[in-house]
Amino acid sequence: MAEVEVFADVWCPFTHVGLRRFVDHRSERGVDLGLRVRSWPLELVNGQPLDVDFVAEEISEIRALVAPDLFVGFDTHTFPTTTLPALELTAQAYQGSAAVGEAVALELRDRLFERGEDIGSPDVLAEIAASHRLDPAAARSVDIVESDWAEGKARGVTGSPHFFTPGGDFFCPALDVRRVDGHLRITADPEGFDRFLESCLGA
Repeated sequence: MAEVEVFADVWCPFTHVGLRRFVDHRSERGVDLGLRVRSWPLELVNGQPLDVDFVAEEISEIRALVAPDLFVGFDTHTFPTTTLPALELTAQAYQGSAAVGEAVALELRDRLFERGEDIGSPDVLAEIAASHRLDPAAARSVDIVESDWAEGKARGVTGSPHFFTPGGDFFCPALDVRRVDGHLRITADPEGFDRFLESCLGA
């Protein structure tokens, strides 16, 4: 099966938009195309965890101008202090099968952004692992996350999300992100997303 890879972090709101849009379009077109979500650990890339207030600003812009249907459960009080265990669980799931890996990657983001759960919590991770017949203890190795990070750097990943399709690679194809007079401005990028879809799903 052909496959689209994406290097991304769980707490990146841009990734949540991109993955949801990709999955929706894949379903609409009935295309048999795998999705492999790789680790791009922003707390290691940046040397510190994401700032929840900055993420909240990004989400506010996305909901206002792009996706009012998303991030309905986002809660700054349950925002995780780390995503490394969640990234490790995703990597472990993919070692079992691509289908389980994709399901775990999407569920983690749904729980964080749509249900307002702390996906850094061992209890939440254990519940997700159990529902997919995974052992959360077996995933506790940051080595696989750092391995993805190293591979991403070697392949020219510029940030989260960075997609690699059968026809090319695309950074954050669903959104146009910029600052205008010091204010964050996030809008949809339909032309960029169409190019991305054509590259991975076919015209």
